[in-house]
Amino acid sequence: MLTFRSYLNLKTDAASLAFFRVAFGLMMFFSIIRFAGNGWIDKFYIAPAFHFTYFGFGWVKPLGIYTYGIFIICALSALMVALGYRYRLGSILFFLSFTYIELMDKTTYLNHYYFISLVSFVMIFLPANAFFSLDAKRNHLIASAIVPRYTVDVLKVLLAIVYFYAGLAKLNTDWLINAMPLKIWLTGNTHLPLIGPWLGKQWVAYAFSYIGAVYDLFIVFLLLNRRTRLFGFVLVVVFHSLTRILFPIGVFPLVMIVSSLIFFSPQFHRRALGVVYSIITFGKKKALPASIVTVNKYFASEGIGYFLAIFIAIQLILPFRYLLYPGELFWTEEGFRFSWRVMLMEKVGYVQFRIVDSKTGATAYINNRDYLTAFQEKQMSFQPDFILEYAHYLHDTFKAKGMADPQVYAESYVALNGRLNAPYINPNVNLAKEHESFAHKTWILPFKDTIGGL
Repeated sequence: MLTFRSYLNLKTDAASLAFFRVAFGLMMFFSIIRFAGNGWIDKFYIAPAFHFTYFGFGWVKPLGIYTYGIFIICALSALMVALGYRYRLGSILFFLSFTYIELMDKTTYLNHYYFISLVSFVMIFLPANAFFSLDAKRNHLIASAIVPRYTVDVLKVLLAIVYFYAGLAKLNTDWLINAMPLKIWLTGNTHLPLIGPWLGKQWVAYAFSYIGAVYDLFIVFLLLNRRTRLFGFVLVVVFHSLTRILFPIGVFPLVMIVSSLIFFSPQFHRRALGVVYSIITFGKKKALPASIVTVNKYFASEGIGYFLAIFIAIQLILPFRYLLYPGELFWTEEGFRFSWRVMLMEKVGYVQFRIVDSKTGATAYINNRDYLTAFQEKQMSFQPDFILEYAHYLHDTFKAKGMADPQVYAESYVALNGRLNAPYINPNVNLAKEHESFAHKTWILPFKDTIGGL
């Protein structure tokens, strides 16, 4: 029987890890260039006067014009990862800079950004520069044609968690019984050529809902099996290409398509790297250079394997933290983020804030556009932690203007997955006296419906 300790001593071809390193680094480099080229650095991080922060990370702020420097570091470190040049430093810098960018404003939260942070953290501990890297060329002591098998498997497990948990999250009545929110979203794409007219049909929304759930639950098993791997990858390409056409989800489809190649055989990865090597040598060399068949002792250590096992265990448990909270998850969103609940909600809200002077009783009503961008206001309107943080910002702003201990009240309405607007925040609670924590937010009004499932 294979024990975990003996598993940690299994070896595999280093080409798989090297291929992933090159692909991941290049994807991240060009993604950062794309982000900057679209003017999003200024739009999301410099221009707004206020930024929504994550609990415990309020100290992470944009740095004004120097925010561009963080993106430059991120892009250059991604290139270092791709080239395998001072790989350890590059992977640490990329993880820190990319994660800092994502923590600057949770308005821009996306599941695939979280996935990238997880992968980049794990890669710090992997010997991804042992093969086909500038580091291995410069230092033969780290060059190796084999690596511990777990260093490749951990990447497969991370990808499997994303898919399988996204599938589990779809096993709810809104998705399966009501085809929500796809029934709403697909009708917004009826203008598309060829497929557009079909997207307005109700049965298509149900078909997409069930196909999406089945795909997420079983695609990893198809990719793991050598006989079904190619078919599975074709499904990956078709599925993510279609989602890219229908929904504005950035580079997520490309990230998932390219990352899925990690399930292919080391021979495939060697051939792919051979093509890259031929290109960068202008066709003069057809074969990869030989690599020493050793394993770096540090990265063959059991300690790294046990550390990554604990890390994976945390990722397996974390998505279920929502069970610690009462109420409907989609309504309260307590435990919703970082749980791979991908595109499950169409949530629209409206919030009117009222500021009251504690001494005089003087009242002011807030025009949110005076303080927030349109995108920030939209995200704030239906997410309770956003509403609370903004309420505290309004308290501090009006206190600085001379108002005595301002009280902040919110009259809020939210529509979830096609339901009618319903009151969301208790309008009689002074939000300035409420504080963010991991505890349940008792000032969120109860959900008047039931969504069954996981």
